[in-house]
Amino acid sequence: MGQAASTLDFRERARRRLPHFLFEYIDGGSYAETTLRRNAADLEKVMLRQRVLRDIGTIDPSATLFGQRMALPLALAPIGLAGMNARRGEVQAARAAATAGVPFCLSTVSACPIDEVARASERPFWFQLYMIRDRGFMKDLIQQAKAARCSALVFTVDMPVPGSRYRDYRSGLAGSAGRAGALRRMWQAARRPHWAWDVGVRGRPHQLGNIAPLLGDSTGLEDFFAWMRGNFDPTVTWRDLDFIRQNWDGPLIIKGILDADDAREAAELGADGIVVSNHGGRQLDGVPSTAMALPPIAAAVGDRLAVMVDGGVRTGLDVVRMLALGARGVMLGRAWAFALAADGEAGVARMLALVEAEMRVAMALTGCTDLTKITPDILVR
Repeated sequence: MGQAASTLDFRERARRRLPHFLFEYIDGGSYAETTLRRNAADLEKVMLRQRVLRDIGTIDPSATLFGQRMALPLALAPIGLAGMNARRGEVQAARAAATAGVPFCLSTVSACPIDEVARASERPFWFQLYMIRDRGFMKDLIQQAKAARCSALVFTVDMPVPGSRYRDYRSGLAGSAGRAGALRRMWQAARRPHWAWDVGVRGRPHQLGNIAPLLGDSTGLEDFFAWMRGNFDPTVTWRDLDFIRQNWDGPLIIKGILDADDAREAAELGADGIVVSNHGGRQLDGVPSTAMALPPIAAAVGDRLAVMVDGGVRTGLDVVRMLALGARGVMLGRAWAFALAADGEAGVARMLALVEAEMRVAMALTGCTDLTKITPDILVR
């Protein structure tokens, strides 16, 4: 694959390479996908002030977040089942992120377990945690993250129950139980011979490494979705942050904040950061886009914690837009998932290089030589 014309090109390559059910899982949202579309559409509407005759001889897009120096103000967001997009996919993505000097965040429901990613990565990575009914198992996961030298814990709070993702039912990923569902997915995989050989055969074992002890011999995709429905804890409240803090003493980032009052609550309870997120439009449809939700949240918490954001970010220009709206950092989700599916580790590395190049151009043309100059002042109101 030659140099991609843009980060957006990876999506089409991923569509051609992945079995239909996996592509739809990455690409889809919940209900009618209104929020999924708004995330990108509202961000595209954000206009920047082009400035001229500024000394832009040196552009520095680096950042420091949670005590960690980063080449770019972004991290690869946690994505469930990402290891099925390429052979041992989370390992490949973590290596690409380490080489680029940005954090990689491993999902609780990843294909590759924490220790496998730790052995492969030369840079500490982040670990994402859901609130699970079995607190003993959660405590064990946190201990594994500590042992793997994970540098931050990302606690996802916007998924007490899974959203209604109808594409997953139509594609056969969810809802097609037993032999019929397995045969349907096998047929789709057979139509993608490169994936079938490289991932389906050479990428084994196919299990959710971090929760494999709980699943036992039940390793099918329908078993995974049944486990999610039965084991994610819908009774979780702000008080449960005490449990996290008792077991984790590093940076704590709360992901899934979409309301200014919730952001204030997170700050008051001592979180080090939040991620303004609607789960990529995959949970409650009809909520605001993250580009719309971000400014009032950033204003509400000020400098009390670090505000990150995800949702609709596909390019380096989008990263600059989010920083101008009030974020200190950005999480990329679908962008790296599509790049991984398109070309593995090399695809993720190329995507990150493109994002950096796009950021540098956008910073130069707005007269911002470093991230401190990317403020709401560069927005066209």
